[in-house]
Amino acid sequence: MQTTFKRKTVESDQKNMIQLRTMLRVVDNTGAKTLQCIHVSGSSGKRYAKVGEVISGVIKVAEPRREVKKHDVVRALIVRQKKELRRLDGTYIRFDENACILLEGKTKDPKGNRIFGPIAKEVKEKGFEKVAALAEELV
Repeated sequence: MQTTFKRKTVESDQKNMIQLRTMLRVVDNTGAKTLQCIHVSGSSGKRYAKVGEVISGVIKVAEPRREVKKHDVVRALIVRQKKELRRLDGTYIRFDENACILLEGKTKDPKGNRIFGPIAKEVKEKGFEKVAALAEELV
C-alpha cells in the first residue's frame, strides 16, 4: 500500500523573510536610502514577502533634493533577501542584505533608471523584465 503526502508550507520556515516593519536598503538612484515595510501586497492575511514580490513601504532615510522624500509612501519590489531562497533545481541563494527598488505607481516599471548590485533571476521570471534589464548582474 502506497501513501502519498502533500507538501504543505510550514509557517516557521518563513520567519526571517520580509514582514511588517522590516527595514530594507533601496538600491536604485531615486534618492531613497532606507525603506520600512508597512504592507505585504497580496491577500489580506499575507504576512511575509520574498524576492520578486511587491510591498508598500515608507521612506525612512532619503538624500536631499531628489525624486523621493522622507515619509513618502511608495511601492517597492524586493530584489535581495537575507533568508535563503530555494530554487526548483534544488540550489539555494542567499544575499548579505534585504534590498528593494521603488516602482512607478501601479505599474511594474522601476522609478529609477539605475539598479546597483546583483539581483535574483526570480525577479525576471515574475514579469519584471525592465528591472532585470537595468540590473548590473542577474544571479
